[in-house]
Amino acid sequence: MTALWIAHVTVTDPDAYAKYAELAGPAIAAHGGAFIARGARFVQLEGKERPRNVVARFPSLEDAEKCYHSDAYQAALNHARGASERELMIVEVSE
Repeated sequence: MTALWIAHVTVTDPDAYAKYAELAGPAIAAHGGAFIARGARFVQLEGKERPRNVVARFPSLEDAEKCYHSDAYQAALNHARGASERELMIVEVSE
């Protein structure tokens, strides 16, 4: 069953966050992830609004979770820490 990696982000240090984005993309792709929405227009209906929203599709919830815990993604994430406020979740797609 496929899964979606959904991130809601407020960038506080654009230079450091750009390094995160540069490294995170290949780490996500290496685990079968593909971006389906990244920084596109959105309408906030409830909850805290974050100006950047990202959705990536993975082959499975387990693949998405392995990506998050991978050395490559954690190296990328080191650049996002302190450079952003984020919420990240993985949701299985019911098909």
